[in-house]
Amino acid sequence: MERLGERLGERSAARLAAVLRHLSPRPAAAPAPVSIPTSAQVSVVPHSGRFCYSLDNSLLTTEQRQFYEDNGYLLIKNLVSDEDIERFRKEFSRICRREVKPPGIMIMKDESLRSQFGQSEYVVNKVQDFQEDEELFRYCTLPEVLKYVECFTGPNIMAMHTMLINKLPDSDKQTFLHPMHQDLHYFPFRPASRIVCAWTAMESAHQDNGCLVVQPGTHKTALKPHGYPEWEVQSLGGLGKGMQEGDGKTNKLFHGLLDEDEKIPKVHLIMEKGDTVFFHPLLIHGSGINRTSGFRKSISCHFASSECHYIDVKNTTQEHLEKELQEMVCKKYNAISVELKDIWNFRARLVQGERINL
Repeated sequence: MERLGERLGERSAARLAAVLRHLSPRPAAAPAPVSIPTSAQVSVVPHSGRFCYSLDNSLLTTEQRQFYEDNGYLLIKNLVSDEDIERFRKEFSRICRREVKPPGIMIMKDESLRSQFGQSEYVVNKVQDFQEDEELFRYCTLPEVLKYVECFTGPNIMAMHTMLINKLPDSDKQTFLHPMHQDLHYFPFRPASRIVCAWTAMESAHQDNGCLVVQPGTHKTALKPHGYPEWEVQSLGGLGKGMQEGDGKTNKLFHGLLDEDEKIPKVHLIMEKGDTVFFHPLLIHGSGINRTSGFRKSISCHFASSECHYIDVKNTTQEHLEKELQEMVCKKYNAISVELKDIWNFRARLVQGERINL
């Protein structure tokens, strides 16, 4: 165990140094890790005429593939075990209490609650980039999750972005809404059809505690402009058009659509503990406020085929996000400058197959 910890620390330090020096963290002649087997045998052919958003496989039924094709998401009931979820919950609590400090992790919290609750889960509403936390990162390697991920990405899978959300009780301040958005806005890699999010409920998620809300079929639309719009709370699920930066309610990088089409129907995803939804990065979605006295936890990872490629976001709608993210990383690591690709190389982990481009 001590050797594993030493290796983890050395790898973390090397990746951090690579980010700050603008160097690629991947050695040129690194050996390809052994593939993690799954029960889904997937063809590398994107589709067989009928399906554009999933790959031919032996796991999904025709009905499931058609549902994802039409709606941009697929809900699998009771996929992750209670035992695993409890382990993730305990590790999250340890991180909140600062008993463990994984390198590179970003902890978002409500500072106004610290005097009342101290360093605890009553203050932290999200941890992300937990790729260096061995326990939480197990989620990204669970065979029961990867076998579904493979149906959308193919056999060579990268874990690109990790989050554990702890939606705090928020009935009066409305601090922790996430406006309707498309996840592809955050990602400088393509193609979108080979990216998928796995989002697992760690307890019951419903309209009262701020469950996910999706607009089915919007994965077939283009990437839309995002930012910090003026927040207007709507009656449907407490969702609105966004938050204005600096108004005291803004969560950093919680961008929303600048021009939301209110005529598109919204669907609340009611989920029980262990249920997992897989969704396309262009699907418009968000979450409302938690009107209960408890928490609403979820754990998620965005996966991508390692055959995806990075793009230059300059002169695109994603350019302002690049600048904001670079500023945050430079401040966190006391760096003068950093490249967007290096930030993502630091986050990315191969979880199955071979590393090709990402």
